[in-house]
Amino acid sequence: MAKATAPQVIAVTGPMAAGKNYICKKLEEEGWSSIDADLLVHDAIELAKDRILETFGPLAKKENLQIQNEDGSINRKALGSLLFSNPEFLRTQESIVYPIITKMIEDFISSHEKTIINATVLYKTPELLSRCEKILFVTAPFFTRLRRARCRDHLPLKQIFRRFHSQRNLLGQYKKTGLPLEIIHNK
Repeated sequence: MAKATAPQVIAVTGPMAAGKNYICKKLEEEGWSSIDADLLVHDAIELAKDRILETFGPLAKKENLQIQNEDGSINRKALGSLLFSNPEFLRTQESIVYPIITKMIEDFISSHEKTIINATVLYKTPELLSRCEKILFVTAPFFTRLRRARCRDHLPLKQIFRRFHSQRNLLGQYKKTGLPLEIIHNK
């Protein structure tokens, strides 16, 4: 009986609007399957909606932010504005949604031979990062990223700058992992 081979897993990471999705598309053309952790956050937020509202509702009210839409879903832009205003808020949110995202990604990996995990802060989930054979770190010039983020996400500049600031030492975090690291300069 032939021994089953473990799935191949790589990480594609880097700061906001650096071009991670572009690199993932190129790898998909070579037979890889990719899962975008940033998109999974949207699903995880809705799955954890009650806990998020319980945790952040009073804080949002103090800041005059409406984090729940009229249809009952979470207003992610308002929530993001609150979370990126305080590192402790962001850590609390991560402790709520990361276990859900980790399970989703583990399920995806188990059903694919070659997986790309597309995630900005994958280092915050060591159990997933330990599954990766290598890290592709995508970077781009600051103003290129700023232009892309404005066009793509339509966020206020202040909110983009907060996110950029929160991601300022990403490369250093990935260097600490000891995994093979390839830096891709995307223009």
